Amino acid sequence: MEGRMLLLVVLGSLISQTWSLSQTHQKHSELQSMHPWRGHNSGRVKRDWIIPPIRVLENSKQIPENLVQIKSDKIFTGEVIYKLEGPGVDQEPKNFFEIDDKTGIIRSKRPLDREKHRSFKLKAFALSPSGERLENPTTIEIMVLDQNDNRPVFTKSQFEGSVSEFSIPGTSVMSVSAEDADDPMTENAMLSYTILSQESVPANAITKTMFGINNQTGTIYTRDVGLDREVVKSFRLKLQVADMAGMGLTSEGVAVIHVSDINNHAPQFSPVKYNMLAVENRQDYEVGRVNVTDRDDRGTGNWEVKYSIYNDPNKSFSITTDPATNQGILTVVKPLDYEVQHEYTLVLTVENVNALSNKAPNLPVSSATVMVTIVNENEAPHFREDPIQIVVPESVAPGTILKTNIAYDPDNSELRYEISRDPERWLDIDRVTGDISVRRSFNMRSPHVRNNIYTAAVKVTDSDGVSAAAKLAITLKETNDFAPVLQPLSGSVCTNARKKNSGLILTATDEDFPPHAAPFIFELLEDMSNNWTVIQINGTHALLQPLVDLEPGVYAVALLVSDSGSPVLSTITQVNVTVCQCDSFGDCKSEAGAIFGATVGINFIALIIIMACIALLLLLLLLAVAITSCGRRHHIKKGTGLLIGDSDDDIRDNVLNYDEQGGGEEDENAFNIDMLWNPHDAPSTPGSYCPVSGPRGKQPLRRDTPHNLPSPTYPRRPPADPTDIEDYINDGLEAADNDPNVPPYDTALIYDFEGEGSLAGSLSSLASTSSDGDQDYDYLNDWGPRFKKLANLYDPR
Repeated sequence: MEGRMLLLVVLGSLISQTWSLSQTHQKHSELQSMHPWRGHNSGRVKRDWIIPPIRVLENSKQIPENLVQIKSDKIFTGEVIYKLEGPGVDQEPKNFFEIDDKTGIIRSKRPLDREKHRSFKLKAFALSPSGERLENPTTIEIMVLDQNDNRPVFTKSQFEGSVSEFSIPGTSVMSVSAEDADDPMTENAMLSYTILSQESVPANAITKTMFGINNQTGTIYTRDVGLDREVVKSFRLKLQVADMAGMGLTSEGVAVIHVSDINNHAPQFSPVKYNMLAVENRQDYEVGRVNVTDRDDRGTGNWEVKYSIYNDPNKSFSITTDPATNQGILTVVKPLDYEVQHEYTLVLTVENVNALSNKAPNLPVSSATVMVTIVNENEAPHFREDPIQIVVPESVAPGTILKTNIAYDPDNSELRYEISRDPERWLDIDRVTGDISVRRSFNMRSPHVRNNIYTAAVKVTDSDGVSAAAKLAITLKETNDFAPVLQPLSGSVCTNARKKNSGLILTATDEDFPPHAAPFIFELLEDMSNNWTVIQINGTHALLQPLVDLEPGVYAVALLVSDSGSPVLSTITQVNVTVCQCDSFGDCKSEAGAIFGATVGINFIALIIIMACIALLLLLLLLAVAITSCGRRHHIKKGTGLLIGDSDDDIRDNVLNYDEQGGGEEDENAFNIDMLWNPHDAPSTPGSYCPVSGPRGKQPLRRDTPHNLPSPTYPRRPPADPTDIEDYINDGLEAADNDPNVPPYDTALIYDFEGEGSLAGSLSSLASTSSDGDQDYDYLNDWGPRFKKLANLYDPR
């Protein structure tokens, strides 16, 4: 027969709940055993007992404490080992309970806290010494009983609420709340609220009790009348909460109640009369401010105001509210004119943004009077329109007046006008009246005319120097100013043009713009219509064609070309038409072209012939000049001197180029007045000329004399008396002619040796020791006509 286990319960544990209610702690020394596995035999299905929870008081000071003892029927058949597991034993939280494996006694190991662990569910096992289960595991529940070990606590350190002023008694203001960690199903968590004290802000403003509190719900309400925000701003209440219905543990808290404002005070002007100044011709600027007072709460809609203006039919003024000060800001929104009105009287009213409460005194709306005086100032001249619009034909005649009365001065000051911008200088303006007139004719093709509009500017200044400017927009209307022009003025047609339906294509152009230009009409004059006809191709081209077969030659055809303008302009143009025989390409054949088999036009052949003739003439002229230059020789007769030729009357200047660069101031071997030719390196063969290379360069050699004969003595220094210069030069020429080592006189001499020095002094030293006044230039008169002129220049005597 299957064994059963008995469950023993400590008698103190069975009645522990009763002891907790009476706050007594007693202990039974005996344990009651119970058999949780006991069942009935007689073949019925086995059924376990339902074990009620074991109740244990929290915060017990008797530790360890035996709670219950369990037994199994198998104890009579052999040894039984008891085991216990679950939260509080071998699971978190651990080490709260244990079981004696021999006796089956379950005991607590440390005090329990209901606020942390309200109950524990454990499983008990009956095992054999070998670990075999003797019984099915059974569940044991341990309930922790509550003690009043926690004080109630307000949910906030300070509660805040508000109540409108003049609220009636019983008006709900706010609610406060508290919490208690004890069991809410017991009196340990049954709370009660009370008000301990009341303080007003400012202090002692109200001394009577103004608020009460519901001790169960914590709702605060008004108890009396007399809440006036202008008297008291707020209240501070000291609160208390207690558990066990007010008989247990207590805590304190604070509630602050603000008295909220209602709009029970209307705004009032202070003062009610104002005088202000406003400058004419200005707008969007502040004229002045008005003040109001309001006893309601500052910064709220009950305090904020809005203004209105009366007696302002033109809406020239506006008034706004300064949100920081509640002042009214009076502003001019339209320019005022002193000449129109000197003074304005405005009536202002004020009211709150929020509507007045029915508890406010019944007073009329506050109003104020503002006297605005206009200050006169020198105003700038005004143009009657800007830009000034003018529409005129482009062909308007100079001197025509385009616009008058363009500006005025509000102060009736004298005005002066001027054109400040006129890129084409087409306009004039009367400086006194401002009448704008045409100075020069307009031109639609000007780059300053865009979309037919010419833009200029005009400036006007009053007597005090205040000025204004405006634009001129002159719209130019196109007129028919130009007659059409026919092109080309000459051309050629074939003799058989009538048969081939060909001819001379004519075109017309017109400087006018549409609609005064194309399409053009081409017409022949009456006397030309017998032999010629003109066929219109399109609006700008026509075909000129002969009506009959004409003989080759040049014909003058007069045509009339008309444009489409209004009025119509026409021009008569004579076209020179050459009628000629044409080749297969339709080009005229000239006689020269026929000879050479070319198809070149007559005009081109004539041009080639003229150019060839001009080139031939230039060639002949150059050849004649060259022959003349080569054949000329300069002969100097003996006894006549170097500077004087065959005739004393020949005073022409002759320039001789010797290709001589000179050797400086010390050059004695180069050509100078001391030595006309250096007789060295004479040729070895008489009568021939050949270049000789050496330090002196290449020179022609003389071959008509024996080689290496001694040279005659050359004069080395010029004479002291300038009158002997002619003899000096003749002596040098004679020596050169008789010198066998140099070419004859009429041979071209090449001087390309620069020399090593010169007996002549530096040019910078000429006349350096004396002034012109110390010199006598009369001797130059003896040197011939050329030096006589030089003497007159230096010696004016």
